[in-house]
Amino acid sequence: MIDCAMILAAGRGERMRPLTDILPKPLLPLKGKPLMQYHLEKLAAAGIRKVIVNHAWLGEKIEAAFGNGEAFNLQIIYSAESEALETAGGIVKALPHFAGNPFMVVNGDVYCDIDFTQLCREPLRGLARLVLVDNPEHHPEGDFAVSDGRVAQKCAEQSYTFSGIALYNPEFFAGLKVERMPLAPLIRRHMQNGRVEAELFHGRWCDVGTPERLANLEQELSL
Repeated sequence: MIDCAMILAAGRGERMRPLTDILPKPLLPLKGKPLMQYHLEKLAAAGIRKVIVNHAWLGEKIEAAFGNGEAFNLQIIYSAESEALETAGGIVKALPHFAGNPFMVVNGDVYCDIDFTQLCREPLRGLARLVLVDNPEHHPEGDFAVSDGRVAQKCAEQSYTFSGIALYNPEFFAGLKVERMPLAPLIRRHMQNGRVEAELFHGRWCDVGTPERLANLEQELSL
């Protein structure tokens, strides 16, 4: 059972401007609550007890909003980045907090109805397990395919989008230095060896990447 997670919250949110000129994207309100609060509540309900939150742009506002996590029955530890290290770089910087154990990572700017409890319960057999979703309108080409329960190269016949939610074994990042580094090349490297598991989710998921998507999600959740 995984009991530690990381929320990625260091992005500038350029496509969300002007909203993100005064607020970091994870603090944008959705039905009266900061977007990231939905993750914290779901993680706590799933039995997660420690959450690492990386931040860069307006990170002090994230710390002021959530504090040490006590209000959510969590321990929140902040991993501050003077300049955003991108996804893989931010995770590598935070690795010491996971004490060599598998952990969950959630993008701070997505909304998803997936059951974190079930996701954390099944043992991680490979180096990672990615949650893949049906391709949204803004990303119709997708990212990956699935073959025998593992992430594979996308093809014309099949493609899914990476949700930004995944489980990782620290070995996935072995030997890497703390520096700006995207995640996709690492995924592709390890999937060639069949070591990246896939989990399909067909429920509600939204990459809250633009003001329009945020407004549409607010409307959907109000129905």
